[in-house]
Amino acid sequence: MKKYSVFIPALLCVSLMLSACGANADSNDAAQTDQAGAPSVSSSGGTTPEKQEPEKRVAKDDAQMQTDDPAMPTRVIENGTRINLHFGDTVLPGILNDCDTAKALMDMLPYTVHMNSYSHDFCGVMPDELPYNENEVHYGWLNGDIDYAIDAPYFTILHSDEDISEQYGYQVNIGVLDCELSQIRELSGSYDVLIELAQ
Repeated sequence: MKKYSVFIPALLCVSLMLSACGANADSNDAAQTDQAGAPSVSSSGGTTPEKQEPEKRVAKDDAQMQTDDPAMPTRVIENGTRINLHFGDTVLPGILNDCDTAKALMDMLPYTVHMNSYSHDFCGVMPDELPYNENEVHYGWLNGDIDYAIDAPYFTILHSDEDISEQYGYQVNIGVLDCELSQIRELSGSYDVLIELAQ
């Protein structure tokens, strides 16, 4: 019986981690440090460390968003590089932003990545890692986001569940779909997705 009491919680833990492509550790698991990387110490002169939550950057921070039409992506990118994502015969338009990660991907286009459908995204492990800036890494996503998750590395198109997404970290936003979200939600299965510059 003792073996089962250890095995069942461990199994639950693994299944929760796999419920999102590139599920990431929660910020509560991180060591508490100040900006210089040293452990926080109480200013009252005591030796007990303060339990301060580190500032958590999330997908909506500094994002230009629309909330009038839930059928469309939440994030708005007005000036970016237009791309097409080929899921077999279905072509979805997107826009890449100008961050270093997106620029590195642009330099590789046309590029193909094998992607699988999950409950809130399409996701695939890239054979090539992309550079990123630490100050652009965030938790969560906005529906319609095209993200690069730095822990695998994953290329992911997130179409649902933005309201519960901030439990997943290590994301860098590199763009957004430029079509109704239903177009990607209706797809399922696995695809070798060709990413190319739009003509």
